[in-house]
Amino acid sequence: MLEISEELENYILTQAGRKDDLLYELYRETHKKVLHPRMLSDGIQGLMLEMISKIKAPHKILEIGTYTGYSAICLARGLQPEGSLDTIEINDELEDFIRHYLNRSGLAGNIHLHIGPAGEMVPKLEGPYQLIYIDADKREYPRYLELTLPLLAPGGIILADNVLWDGKVLEDKTQDLHTRGIQTFNDMIRENERLESIILPLRDGLMMVREVSD
Repeated sequence: MLEISEELENYILTQAGRKDDLLYELYRETHKKVLHPRMLSDGIQGLMLEMISKIKAPHKILEIGTYTGYSAICLARGLQPEGSLDTIEINDELEDFIRHYLNRSGLAGNIHLHIGPAGEMVPKLEGPYQLIYIDADKREYPRYLELTLPLLAPGGIILADNVLWDGKVLEDKTQDLHTRGIQTFNDMIRENERLESIILPLRDGLMMVREVSD
């Protein structure tokens, strides 16, 4: 498999033909001020999320795992003009950081930030959602799927990040709860006759799932 070097990634981003000063600043400030910046859906993945959202042109998007808001901004750029994105972040210490960049994005009126555990927040939300993005606690991925499937619109799309988990999904008898959570999630997707999916080897594995309507 081709190794994506920094130079090759820069080439890919250059070919996208758009300089995004706001997202670049968000990226830089996240790396300077926030723990675990590797969690950021930046660069190529951000462009992929934006492209998928624009192709789908959803009225409603649900995101589990806001982090610092990079992916929320990318996803919201594909919304219908009057559309909305509900994004959930458990870490209340990030709220001011997130809102600062949402306000500057020009999309704050379309993005609704919910602070708290997804297990408590999702049942309070009202679907249907044409696009759902999951990128939060890997141990809870099976639970997130159970919570979000009833909210998924017919023909809707689920995107899930980190589904290869540094290759640890190949470990048969792992005791790591994060790995087991992702393995269970992946198996639940495969075994659900309502869903069809593919895993893209992008960064740590991005799964695309489509609800198959009758």
